Amino acid sequence: EEKKAVQAGYWNLFRFDPRKKDAGESPFSLDSKEPTASYQDFIRSEVRYSSLVRSNPERADELFAIAEKDAKDRYEHLRKLVVLYGE
Repeated sequence: EEKKAVQAGYWNLFRFDPRKKDAGESPFSLDSKEPTASYQDFIRSEVRYSSLVRSNPERADELFAIAEKDAKDRYEHLRKLVVLYGE
């Protein structure tokens, strides 16, 4: 499930090691690649969200769309940090 979460952009994997700056290396490393799987499919497969889909499907669609946009925005922010810290 963790791998699916990363592939869908639900989780992002990154590392920050300030000691690398002293060695002339980038302290920030984004390990996640751009999402390749469907965020909506992933989130709908999670049991914790299924009760919302059953009880209020319209609201679930709205909230899932917001969550997907937020996930995309977070990934773009992390990509900007890669540039900021130098790769």
